[in-house]
Amino acid sequence: MTNNPIAFNTRYILGISFISALGGYLFGFDFAVISGALPFLRLQFMLDPWWEGFLTGSLALGCIAGCLLAGKLADRYGRRPGLMLAAVIFAGSSVGIALSSGLTFFVIMRFAAGIGVGMASMLCPMYIAEISPAKVRGRNVAINQLTVVIGILVTNVVNYFLADHGADSWRWMFGLGVVPSLIFLLGVMWLPESPRWLFKAGQEEKASAVLNKIGSAVFAEETVAAISKSLAGNQKHSYRAVFEKSVRPAVFVGIVLAVFQQFCGINVVFNYTSTIFESVGANLDRQLFETVAIGLVNLVFTLLAMWQVDKLGRRPLMLAGSLGLSVVYLVLAFLLQHHYPAGMVSIFVLLAISMYAISLAPVTWVLISEIFPNKIRGMASSVAIVSLWGAYFILVFTFPVMAKKLGTYGPFYLYAGICFLGFLFVIRKVKETKGQTLEELEEQLIRH
Repeated sequence: MTNNPIAFNTRYILGISFISALGGYLFGFDFAVISGALPFLRLQFMLDPWWEGFLTGSLALGCIAGCLLAGKLADRYGRRPGLMLAAVIFAGSSVGIALSSGLTFFVIMRFAAGIGVGMASMLCPMYIAEISPAKVRGRNVAINQLTVVIGILVTNVVNYFLADHGADSWRWMFGLGVVPSLIFLLGVMWLPESPRWLFKAGQEEKASAVLNKIGSAVFAEETVAAISKSLAGNQKHSYRAVFEKSVRPAVFVGIVLAVFQQFCGINVVFNYTSTIFESVGANLDRQLFETVAIGLVNLVFTLLAMWQVDKLGRRPLMLAGSLGLSVVYLVLAFLLQHHYPAGMVSIFVLLAISMYAISLAPVTWVLISEIFPNKIRGMASSVAIVSLWGAYFILVFTFPVMAKKLGTYGPFYLYAGICFLGFLFVIRKVKETKGQTLEELEEQLIRH
């Protein structure tokens, strides 16, 4: 702490942000593990395109259930208990998947893993947003995306080295998920509860104590006053409140951004890397190597996004990413259609990953954590993120079927068009949020 009347305990804020963001690692793990495991699962369970899509997308169905559960838990019992439950569910499901003897049990366990991932995907960015001062909130929420991409990269590297260990390599790939989930559980036990939730729950003294750890007394007093004002006169706790006229525009923007983040198509690249590169003649070793390259590029450009999200702002990054993806997809579709060498395809795959990692990937989560009012943030966030996971399921379920009928290149022409429509939506509907407190944003975005 400094003598500045409005000072912040930066080390403490970063510490609790990183611990909370470990939930993002679980997200990244389960997101990436399927890409390395699919070549083995196709043989293990004799998957056709429909089952391949359903098996991959079953995680998303669990995520939808997890988000709905987390929204109610977060608003009733607090953010911290929800994070702990997510870790426990994920640990159990990782063991269950590794021990699966049949397709049905595998899908059930992957659905269960999705519940844990869905809870973490909603609660982690929301918690970080609620404990972070306005000037660093974007960067801190982006820490969650950083742990997601670290999870993707580490998982891809582990998959690459496990691939040579026989037909049951996929069991180790999934089973190792128990390690980060237990580390996350231990970390969450150390976290304070969200001061905004504590205040809403009538625990003003505890809320003030947490805020005084985060910043100076002046910061704590000003934040308490702002939270009190934002909650005054309205203590609704039903999902009906999410669709009230005053908040409907913000909820609409949140839902569309969440759906767009998935329908932009990039998660096809993450989940079906082996399918894409197999279509241009790459062998299994090259396919798994490409997943590692994707993870590295994803990490580098996520770090760049964390550096810029509170400087350039949310809107410019979203505009650049959506338009850039549209152009890159057109080129990538052409290369796949005409069977260009894997090296050429790799360049544009990595270019697409870089554009997504610096824009839609982190910024969508930042905006979802920011644009909803205090009184319904948990439930509104769950509605937006349920929409995100629903879109993810549709995306990954339909890709193997479309790729079989249209060729691997075909869907990328569609994704290019969606990205251009997303670009137009951001221009018209998304307002800049950097540098403003959550309560100031509520005043600006909800009431006017």
